[in-house]
Amino acid sequence: MTRDEATQLVQSFLKAHGVHLSPGLNAKGLGGAVVGEAQLYFEHTEDTGVLKCSALIYRFRDAPRPGVLDGFRDEQKAGTDTGGGTVDFEPESKSLFLSRGYTTPPVDIVFASEMSKLNQASLVWGGDVFERVASKVIPAK
Repeated sequence: MTRDEATQLVQSFLKAHGVHLSPGLNAKGLGGAVVGEAQLYFEHTEDTGVLKCSALIYRFRDAPRPGVLDGFRDEQKAGTDTGGGTVDFEPESKSLFLSRGYTTPPVDIVFASEMSKLNQASLVWGGDVFERVASKVIPAK
């Protein structure tokens, strides 16, 4: 997927959700917006042509405690609905996402449907799933 195709796809999606002033992706291929209650991030990599779409689950203040990321990965392996994404931790931002990638631009309505599923799943993962993982990893006082 070219940068222009990725930008148009993101712009179209955001405009359909009331975000009219977004350029879609900036000159570095990055973008983001709040859609409903979900925080979304987009990253296009020019050399691979991949558009990575991520819905935030949780942003840690410090590095996650031992076992936390494994707990989320275990939830994914157990079949907890990820909205079509995969658990993705970005150490630089200390943020946990559900992410999915596109190498070719899907039809706008398909992209919108898949992003809606990813958004909804990220909200569940940021609430119920987070609580479930935390209760297993962090000892009760």
